[in-house]
Amino acid sequence: MKYLSVLGSTGSIGCNTLAIVEQFPNRFAVKTLAAKTNTTLLAQQIVRFKPELAVVFDESRAEELQTKLPSDTKVTIDFGTKGYQRAAAYPPSEMVVTAMVGAAGLLPTLAAIDAGKTVALANKETLVMAGEIVMQRAADRQVAILPIDSEHSAIFQCLHGHNRDDLHKVILTASGGPLLHTPRERFDCITPQEALKHPNWSMGRKISIDSATLMNKGLELIEATHLFNVSFKDIEVVVHPQSIIHSMVAYRDGSVLAQLSIPDMKGAIAYAISFPERLELAQPLPAFADIGAFTFEKPDLDKFNCLALAVEACQAGGTMPAVLNAANEVAVHAYLENRISFNAIAATISNTMQAHTLVTNPSLSDIMKADHAAREGALALIDTFVNESR
Repeated sequence: MKYLSVLGSTGSIGCNTLAIVEQFPNRFAVKTLAAKTNTTLLAQQIVRFKPELAVVFDESRAEELQTKLPSDTKVTIDFGTKGYQRAAAYPPSEMVVTAMVGAAGLLPTLAAIDAGKTVALANKETLVMAGEIVMQRAADRQVAILPIDSEHSAIFQCLHGHNRDDLHKVILTASGGPLLHTPRERFDCITPQEALKHPNWSMGRKISIDSATLMNKGLELIEATHLFNVSFKDIEVVVHPQSIIHSMVAYRDGSVLAQLSIPDMKGAIAYAISFPERLELAQPLPAFADIGAFTFEKPDLDKFNCLALAVEACQAGGTMPAVLNAANEVAVHAYLENRISFNAIAATISNTMQAHTLVTNPSLSDIMKADHAAREGALALIDTFVNESR
């Protein structure tokens, strides 16, 4: 029996993780659950999986959660940053699934590492913000970090069992999102409803917008440099609209290994939480004859300049990736609230990056300060955009 802590349990990754736990009750049990504000779903999960600890965003949500649970429920309820860190380091748990959205995942992931937990990582922002610090701390404590993102899981699977000295490059695939074939001149009029309609994947709202801007692929590129210890120059991004090939690895003899499966996160999640074994998920195979052909194309960096900004931040290093991530989180939130246009997402990020004074070899404190300053700067820029549009 493997005991899990699931951080971000009410999101897409969290729910899929719990579905796997439910499918294999003799292999997995849940010790802690953490969510942000969805107390209704979290209460249902608590009743079903009987964790010992549950964590929410703040004290008012904790009180709300308590009212939604049966009176005889045996669970400790905590809240806030300290609560999330407590859940991540909870002694009985062996593995922590970090599926929180955004920068909020960084400190709990570090807490899990410090507590010696194996980390199944779905929170890419952790490595985008502080990849060198996180990976070094994991190495120092001999903690394994297993990727859950489908692309990084694919790379991990294609590298496993092979000599890393033979690696030539990593090929990171992107679906292209819902706007792949939308003319650039229409971008300023794209509504959140349009941008949220991903053709292949069912994801949360924030990551769906990141997919539409291709920022998600930029964040994954930065994450891959840390997870697999490769330069951004050795990562090629290709658009693969069918979303069947999740990523590839090229070796120096010209061989290319690819990992293929249907666009469903359960496979990647199951591989991470059961590694090195594979679970009998009963997932359908891709219908190759019906698909007919796989296609590939280069990403249009002029059209999807968020990806270009991510490459720029990765090349700059230091605190710049944290600034990129913070500005993107703020801009996407504003876009989803219909405060700014789709094009203003990239404009906000670009201007925030230009205003930042880079700190090389940053401490965790430097990264957190840069994150905070970038959020304030991005909010100020958004206020300017809103005022100019009136």
